[in-house]
Amino acid sequence: MSFGDPNNPYGQPPQAPQAPYGQQPPVPPQGGPGYGYPQQPQAPQQPYGYPQQQAAPQQPYGGYPQQAGYGMPGMPQGYASWGARVGAYLIDYLIVGLLPTILYFVALAMSASAATVTPDTSSCPPGDIQCISDAYNKAADTATPVGSFVLIAIAGLIGLAAGLFVLAKEGSTGQTPGKKALGIRLVKEATGQPIGFGMAFVRKLCHILDGFCCLGYLWPLWDEKSQTFADKIAGTVVVKSQ
Repeated sequence: MSFGDPNNPYGQPPQAPQAPYGQQPPVPPQGGPGYGYPQQPQAPQQPYGYPQQQAAPQQPYGGYPQQAGYGMPGMPQGYASWGARVGAYLIDYLIVGLLPTILYFVALAMSASAATVTPDTSSCPPGDIQCISDAYNKAADTATPVGSFVLIAIAGLIGLAAGLFVLAKEGSTGQTPGKKALGIRLVKEATGQPIGFGMAFVRKLCHILDGFCCLGYLWPLWDEKSQTFADKIAGTVVVKSQ
C-alpha cells in the first residue's frame, strides 16, 4: 500500500539530483542567495571620478573640542584700544578708589587744622618751665587727633578690600567693573583664557615698571598688540569682548 506519489512506493522524500561520479556540483550563479542564508545587499559603489565624502572630524582625547586662543595662528585679534583701557581704569577708580580717597583727604584736613593750634601759656607764671612744657605737650596732643588716624585706617581697609575684589574679578573673568562697562577683557595671550588671581596679582606688581615716566602706560599707543610692559612680562593682552 502506497501514499502520495504512485511512482514512489516507499514514501521516501524526493532527493536532489546527484551529479555524476567525478564531476563537481553546479555552482550557483553570483549574487544569488547562498545555501540556507539570505545574502546582505551590498552598498552601491560610487563611480570613479565622483567626489568622495569627507570623514567626520575626530574629537580630541576626552571628547571635548579645543578652543582656539587669541595667540594662536590664524585667530583674528581684536585688541582693545588705548582709550578704552584708560576709560576702564577711570571707571574702576571711581567705583573702588573714590571713597578711600575722600576719607584720606578728610583725615589730612583734620590733621592740618589741628597743627595750627598754638600752646596757651598765658596762665603760666613767669619762669614756670613746667607749666610752659605742659602747655606745649597739650598743644602737640591736640595736633594729632585720634579721628584722623581712624579715618586713615578705615580708608586703607576699604582700599585693600576693593583692590582684592577687583583682582579676583579680573583673574577669574578677565573683566573688572570698568572693563565690563567698556566691553574689553584681559586674557592670556597663548590660550585666550582668564589668567587667574595669582597672575593678576603678579601683573599688578609689574605695573610698577609702567609707572617710570608713564612710558609703559603709553606703550599701547604704538604697540602692535596694545600691550604695556606688565602685559609683556605676564604674557597677557586686553581684547574686545563684544
